[in-house]
Amino acid sequence: MTKPILAFIVSALVCYFITPLVINLAYRIGAIDVPKDNRRVHKKPVPRLGGLAIFTGFGISAMIFIQPTQELLAIMLSSLIMVCMGIVDDTTPLKAKTKLFIQILCAAIVTWAGVRINFFTNPFRAETLVVLKMLSIPVTIFWIVGITNTVNLIDGLDGLAVGISAIAALTLTAVALFSKQYATATLLMCVAGGAVGFLPHNFNPAKIFMGDTGSLFLGFILSVAAVEGTIKGATVVAVVIPLFALAIPILDTTFAIIRRYLAGKPIMEADKGHLHHRLLAKGLSQKKTVVFLYAIAAVLGASSLLILRSDYLAAALVIIADALLILFGVKKLKILEEVKTNEKN
Repeated sequence: MTKPILAFIVSALVCYFITPLVINLAYRIGAIDVPKDNRRVHKKPVPRLGGLAIFTGFGISAMIFIQPTQELLAIMLSSLIMVCMGIVDDTTPLKAKTKLFIQILCAAIVTWAGVRINFFTNPFRAETLVVLKMLSIPVTIFWIVGITNTVNLIDGLDGLAVGISAIAALTLTAVALFSKQYATATLLMCVAGGAVGFLPHNFNPAKIFMGDTGSLFLGFILSVAAVEGTIKGATVVAVVIPLFALAIPILDTTFAIIRRYLAGKPIMEADKGHLHHRLLAKGLSQKKTVVFLYAIAAVLGASSLLILRSDYLAAALVIIADALLILFGVKKLKILEEVKTNEKN
């Protein structure tokens, strides 16, 4: 455990102390988020580019504590490409097709290096395996690109995406340690450290946003680490774990796609229908909304660890319990907000 903990500390400290420098850089190169529509929650210009600080903390820590391998070098190269794209996009917005092409390229690089979903246990016959063969490449690329964009889409409130990414990274770290994937655990602690080190600067009221530089990098590295630590040749129960760890961005993005499709709008068109927007509309403050979503992410993350050591029936009971707990939490929030509304009246 010593190496992952040290990796976390170094990454967090580097990110925390370098962020003020990145803020100055953002102002100098014009990487500023100016609120131009009512979809944005902030009311005044805020520098973005914070992902550069997260990546720096991650990169320095990874180079110190992780043994270089072909897969690691591919991950670092692809992450660097993703961050460079984010820097450009945070200063001069790129077209969606250009960003998608670069994301697919980065996913293809790590897939070529060996980061692949090769097989999983048949859920109907536990003693047999479903081998993907050549399908492993498109399936892995689809997973990486998909998760990369889910994290990007939930980056709508101060501290939301980076905090949930930190929780997901810590959850996947625990799974990797349980599976004796020590290199992956150390990689994930580098990610978690960078996210935690950035959070004091990004929590409401944010001094800096992580921008696409950060959200795309975090989504990419978490998706890759999930393949390395859990999905790669995993059992069907273990495959559920990253879905739980990243449940909030995955569900939010899924509902957004369905919502926009049914409304006849382009899937990539931004709107105010995301989960955090709905909670804000019910009267919650930014901080309460973010903390509530942190709590859900933590509960789901803890549940994924229970699922890891459970049979199918126990795993199903955990999932049902989580659903009931979330419904209870939402109902409780509605009651509290109704009470506040009545008190004001």
